[in-house]
Amino acid sequence: EKALELFDELQRRGLEPNIITYSALISACGNGGQWERALELFDELQQQRGLEPNVITYGALISACGNGGQWEKALELFDESRQ
Repeated sequence: EKALELFDELQRRGLEPNIITYSALISACGNGGQWERALELFDELQQQRGLEPNVITYGALISACGNGGQWEKALELFDESRQ
């Protein structure tokens, strides 16, 4: 929750999040059991920000999905990351 609050504050101040910001936030969501929010952020970084996920971003999201018991999605993301 704290990470999401800081992210919102960052945007309110007019700062643009980058791939490092998103990767850290996705990781924090995964650690907090918020795999669905992690997926939303992953979509946002690509569709709204035009950012390209890197190996760290994919790793954080795969971990978030795995921790949430979403093994099929985690495997799908793993395959996507290798393309």
